[in-house]
Amino acid sequence: MDQQLFDLAKQLGLALTCNGDIIATAESCTGGWIAEVITEIPGSSAWFDCGFVSYSNAAKVQMLGVNPKTLAQYGAVSAETAIEMVTGALAHSAATLAVAVTGTAGPDGGTTEKPVGTVFIAWKKNGREACVIKKQFSGTRHQIRAQTVKIAIEGCYGGEGGIQQSRRLVRG
Repeated sequence: MDQQLFDLAKQLGLALTCNGDIIATAESCTGGWIAEVITEIPGSSAWFDCGFVSYSNAAKVQMLGVNPKTLAQYGAVSAETAIEMVTGALAHSAATLAVAVTGTAGPDGGTTEKPVGTVFIAWKKNGREACVIKKQFSGTRHQIRAQTVKIAIEGCYGGEGGIQQSRRLVRG
């Protein structure tokens, strides 16, 4: 595993432990990579509840309660879907904090409006509104996914966007 991601996950574990929080993940384009990084940390069972890998639209609906109308209107790669995914992760777990990611990692699947590298990352803590950011990453499929994992973990303890934000936010 990338040492930088491992170190970020260790920092996340310390922050969650200090705050008494437990995390859940809802992943699409990263395919469970965020949960993998988190569970590499010894003792993560004290602050990690579960991970949802909802790659298909049907899984997003069934596992996380994403509204099919949201998927039809905005698409799977959207701020609206990311917010519903993170909200669903909290509702279907014992977590107090959740992170969700949805995007197009490539090399195919991009559109003019949402080219390859478009990713939405959402965070939500119980009792707060979800926070979501839009990123436009570049590189290979692996690089886009790795960048997504990095920003997703950093945001859990106060990085870009993340749980320190108390309002809904979308930025590029």
